[in-house]
Amino acid sequence: MSGVIHHLPLLAMKSIPPHIKKINSVKDLHTFMGLPAPLNPLITIIDHSKNESNKQSGDQTVMLALYNISIKRSFRGKLKYGRKHYDFDDGTMSFVSPNQIISIDSDDERNSDGWSLLFHPDLIMQYPLASIVKNYGYFSYETNEALHLSKEEEKTVENIVQNIQREINSRLDNFSQDVIVSNLELLLSYCNRFYNRQFITRKMATSDLLTKFEVALEKYFNQKSDMVLPTVERLAKELNISSAYLSDMLRNLTGQSTQQHIHNKIIEKAKELMVSTDLTASEIAYQLGFEYTQSFSKLFKSKTKLTPIEYRKSFN
Repeated sequence: MSGVIHHLPLLAMKSIPPHIKKINSVKDLHTFMGLPAPLNPLITIIDHSKNESNKQSGDQTVMLALYNISIKRSFRGKLKYGRKHYDFDDGTMSFVSPNQIISIDSDDERNSDGWSLLFHPDLIMQYPLASIVKNYGYFSYETNEALHLSKEEEKTVENIVQNIQREINSRLDNFSQDVIVSNLELLLSYCNRFYNRQFITRKMATSDLLTKFEVALEKYFNQKSDMVLPTVERLAKELNISSAYLSDMLRNLTGQSTQQHIHNKIIEKAKELMVSTDLTASEIAYQLGFEYTQSFSKLFKSKTKLTPIEYRKSFN
């Protein structure tokens, strides 16, 4: 898909406005883009530098029932990570899971080079990849959380994509799908590795984000009224990133997910209140934002091996 792609909130299937174009198959996609019929009904690779047929005017909004893996080069626009701009000297990859509402900026001058690999979920239905792909959080990242490849990494990705393209171009036989899916799984595994590298190499950005996360989490427990338990989604929204990216970043930096960090902070605050005040377990639970005391007590015991009352007694 040429142009700049922006994710929009996922809508319920029955509530999709009529102006949104639903693309259900690889064939539908080729028709939409004015391309010849696909060589394989379940997977396609579109070379944007050669695709001169999709010169439709104006922005468009579509829903793709396909996985979409894209790489951009010579990007003339600006993308942000949170409120910061990042370099795009090398290949920039983005990933979109099926049935996402996508806005496409049709200004071809902004992304005149690169490719998109799109495949239907049916391609991997009978393979282990169908369950593994759910573990790749980057399909839920926003486009401003793209994967920035080094030259060597881009070469690795290109080689695998070329293998898939050769298989698509070959005559179909009983092994075609096996070979394609094997290469696809290899591609996604490398991208997972490269994302983990990115969390490490962009230490300034990730450390800054970690600090902002800790400040945002602390703020939830310092507010004096309308206390509610912080959620992964609320914290991610406050930091202007996706919840999937936040959890993957934290897990890579600290070994713990966002939810684990929230639970740790809850226990930390609960311990402080039990030692420094005479509040009951129910009052502490309410003050921390729990609707039910039982939920608080269950979490506390799972983390400390003690009930709140047992913990308080250990200090008396």
